[in-house]
Amino acid sequence: MLDAVRRVGRPRLVGGGVRDWLLGHPSKDFDLEVAGVDFGTLQGSLSPFGVTDVVGKSFGVLKVRSRTTGQEYDFSLPRRESKAGQGHRGFVVAPDPTLDDADAAARRDFTVNAIAYDPFEGAIIDPYGGREDLKAGILRHTSPAFVEDPLRVLRAFQLAGRFDFRLAPETAELCRSILGSYAELPVERVWGEWDKWAIKSIRPSRGIRVLEETGWIVHFPEIAALRGTLQEPEWHPEGDVLTHTEHCLNILPILPEWETMEAARRRLLMLAVLAHDFGKPATTSFAPRRGVMRWISPGHESAGAPLADSFLRRIGAPLELDAPVRALVIHHLAHHHGQAGGFSDSQVRRLARKLAPATIDDLALVMRADTRGRPPLSSEDSLLLIDRLVARAKELQLQEAAPKPILLGRHLLSLGWKPGPKYKPVLDAAFEAQLDGAFADERGALVWLKDQIARGAFS
Repeated sequence: MLDAVRRVGRPRLVGGGVRDWLLGHPSKDFDLEVAGVDFGTLQGSLSPFGVTDVVGKSFGVLKVRSRTTGQEYDFSLPRRESKAGQGHRGFVVAPDPTLDDADAAARRDFTVNAIAYDPFEGAIIDPYGGREDLKAGILRHTSPAFVEDPLRVLRAFQLAGRFDFRLAPETAELCRSILGSYAELPVERVWGEWDKWAIKSIRPSRGIRVLEETGWIVHFPEIAALRGTLQEPEWHPEGDVLTHTEHCLNILPILPEWETMEAARRRLLMLAVLAHDFGKPATTSFAPRRGVMRWISPGHESAGAPLADSFLRRIGAPLELDAPVRALVIHHLAHHHGQAGGFSDSQVRRLARKLAPATIDDLALVMRADTRGRPPLSSEDSLLLIDRLVARAKELQLQEAAPKPILLGRHLLSLGWKPGPKYKPVLDAAFEAQLDGAFADERGALVWLKDQIARGAFS
């Protein structure tokens, strides 16, 4: 493909793929910008290699799926962009094959994303000093046109978390100058950046710090309220609730399970850990505890549930995240609620049921992040409690799923019961008995049911 394109234009690898390569990270994105050629000629040169999909002729973008590898590549013409209206979509984009490398790169958001590579000369083309910023771990805007697209502030947020980058002070100042333009962003674009942060961050706290440095944290009041909410130093020597939350977030990517974890589960756990103490600002007070004045937050677990919901709606998260995130927030201190000798079977069954569709394994990871997010406090005692809970759940085969009812409507039918309103109370009572350990299989369920009928329980 590159050889064919080289005959008609000047191809360059551009964007995140070059950045990741220079950082030593594997990259699946191969974006090519081709100058010195018109769109029709570019499409014609690529058509022998696979299906070409014109994403936007007016934008000069073409996708090619290779017939031999099945991999998809993006080819585009250099283009000029100018702000012509309000909103993230208020841009006039015009392909311009005559642009040189520096002018073509000027429209990119950060210097680290404005580096190109000539695949034939083996030359790195870096007109804005992106390589030095990569080495220093700095996100710096490429040009003053940065302010024309407010989404770039949230790109800074997620890139900082993904690559452990800091924001250049002058870029933070530009971000503060467009604080009011957040309202222009479609919620689906907001979610796109939060999703990348949740799934790909290696140091999530860097992203939260970007929100603070730019002032954009005000758009996420559930997070903003955590800063300055005090905690008892004996239990939380690390500082206020947001500092604690940042430590907890940074634990997740270093857990052994994280590297092989699927994206959906990463997303759930990162958002649950972010939200786990949302209830503390409203419940924290300085009050006596066992004869000593302390900072306490009674009931903050349940108080955080509606705030987790409001935050997820604010960032445009998929609705299916609401229930599991809420459940993990409500139960993130469950390891402290066991009996003196451990967790009873009934406790574990009921916990698994309350968590669904999240699991006890999910909760354990949230609790481990919470427990370890209190440096330099030792976490051994709490981690032992978590291990006991997980061990008991494994014995009951409930670590990855909630218990399902054994007694079903078909069993009532088999006994000659006619379908009707009386089914529900019977099945509900049976499930409660199952959770308490009254039976563990179908045969036991039927014995229990017949015994209850003989006692007149459902008459």
